[in-house]
Amino acid sequence: MPLLNSLPVIGAAMPVEALTQHRDWLLDKQRDVEIQTFHVAEILESDWTQIAEAAVKALDGHTGRRGIHGPFWGFTIASMDPDIRAVVTRRLMQGLDVCRAVGASQMVVHSPFTTWDANNLDATAGAREALFERTHKTLDAVVKRAEDQGVVLVIENIEDKNPAERVALAKSFNSEALRVSIDTGHAQYAHGSTGAPPVDYYVSAAGNMLAHVHVQDADGYADRHWLPGEGTIRWAAVFRALGKLTSDPRLVIEVKDIAGIQRGAAWLEAQGLAV
Repeated sequence: MPLLNSLPVIGAAMPVEALTQHRDWLLDKQRDVEIQTFHVAEILESDWTQIAEAAVKALDGHTGRRGIHGPFWGFTIASMDPDIRAVVTRRLMQGLDVCRAVGASQMVVHSPFTTWDANNLDATAGAREALFERTHKTLDAVVKRAEDQGVVLVIENIEDKNPAERVALAKSFNSEALRVSIDTGHAQYAHGSTGAPPVDYYVSAAGNMLAHVHVQDADGYADRHWLPGEGTIRWAAVFRALGKLTSDPRLVIEVKDIAGIQRGAAWLEAQGLAV
């Protein structure tokens, strides 16, 4: 028996070259899709227009919601170095250029909170406020452009042990263009390895600030990116928590086994959790 009165439609994250493989499945319910090719600095620094054109061609007829994974390798959005912050701002602006080219209305960025922060932000007066300030210095111009462009940035948990910290950071921008994302496998890693709460607590903490979810399974030890059902996440609890929201977050399977995406979606459907 389904846990939700109206089951959510599951989407997926994949690189441009996999879009054709999953095209029919994406179009059958106009599923949300997250393009994961443009997070690499070398691509953003090159002429990426042909890759963007290939994505648009592969998604011809797709009317579902589109997003991209923004750049994240090698930096934090809360760097103490002003020169690094300038580079990060430029990278994220490049990501917004890609959003315009592929028709994306959402871009994933990575949380600045670390496991170290969980134990140390309260050890030094003003440390949390300083982290917020550095993040604003990095993102304020990006968020303003996102507002103008009709794109929502979503901050994804990485090492986050306290799920409320990221939500408070997002709220501090007071912008409809900045919301939060949950990666279920990252949350499960934090739960199993650093003493964070279980995954459904991350959903509850986000509430209607939640606009995006990376659906992947894990064992609580590492960032596995397994298909749903292959790890130890309590999916019924996660989807019960999601069912209480009205923010309609994009639910996208993000796994290493790109070819198996539809098998993971079928497992969720068999559990009565999604279609």
